[in-house]
Amino acid sequence: MKAVLLYAYGDPAQLRYEETGMPKYGDNEVLVKVHATSINPIDWKIRSGAAKSRILIAFPAILGRDLSGEVVVTGSTAKGFPKGMRVMALTNGTYAEYAVAKADVLAPIPDALNFEQAAALPLVTLTGAQLIERAVKPKAGQTVLVTGALGGVGRTAVHVARKHGARVLAGVRAKEKEEALKLGAEGVVAIDSEDEISHLRDLDGIADTVGGTTIQRLLKAIRRGGVLGSVLGEPEGAGKYDIHVEAFMVQPGAARLYQLAEDVARHEFSIPIAGTMKLEEIQEAHRLAEEGKPGGKIVLVP
Repeated sequence: MKAVLLYAYGDPAQLRYEETGMPKYGDNEVLVKVHATSINPIDWKIRSGAAKSRILIAFPAILGRDLSGEVVVTGSTAKGFPKGMRVMALTNGTYAEYAVAKADVLAPIPDALNFEQAAALPLVTLTGAQLIERAVKPKAGQTVLVTGALGGVGRTAVHVARKHGARVLAGVRAKEKEEALKLGAEGVVAIDSEDEISHLRDLDGIADTVGGTTIQRLLKAIRRGGVLGSVLGEPEGAGKYDIHVEAFMVQPGAARLYQLAEDVARHEFSIPIAGTMKLEEIQEAHRLAEEGKPGGKIVLVP
């Protein structure tokens, strides 16, 4: 099969599209023909070496976390996945024509979504949902600020927090405020504006997808005993505030993934796709994604 192999840490030139062996599958695993995958920030952080302190890989490595495709064959104990079934998952090694996933992480693709739409969902939707449901855990009526609300994780966090009855503020750059009004949040805040930040008081929680100096400036807006949920680890300086910090790493979840995909299919929220590129164009695709200008996810098709 053809796949994208990473031979060393570095720039996108380290990614090579070439022939490699078919992946092996175990008893409770499923071999899936990949119809689409997509690029996430963790992909280029692993590629560059920025994430090597927390994510170990062996070279040559096949990157990619989002799987969208159809079942080819199942292991002896993997039940309920007939050949040809359309499935999606948060797994590993999806920059390839074929990938393997454990049966318990695979979810069916809702009929209303095509393979490319499904490929944009697994990592960002599960991360956004877990950011709210496992980290911030807002009660109905509480006020939660979601930073980076126009990103895939942020959009999901806004949607899920509102479903739980929270009052949601969408935190975005000042130039993005008009676009953020479409998210349906109860308010929009320019988190690159010191003036607007200064008016934030007694937040019950922040669901942070941005990190850096932005979240450091926002910590004072959380009430005593409030919660900071983060996908980027505990920010510097958080310890001097009387708040709870809940940093986590996303975990696969087939049932929750299907529910979120159904919400997307019903147009309750969306994960925008900037464009679709061939897997063999991986170097250019990584450059575009890392520059942060696409305006949505880049989907890759073998």
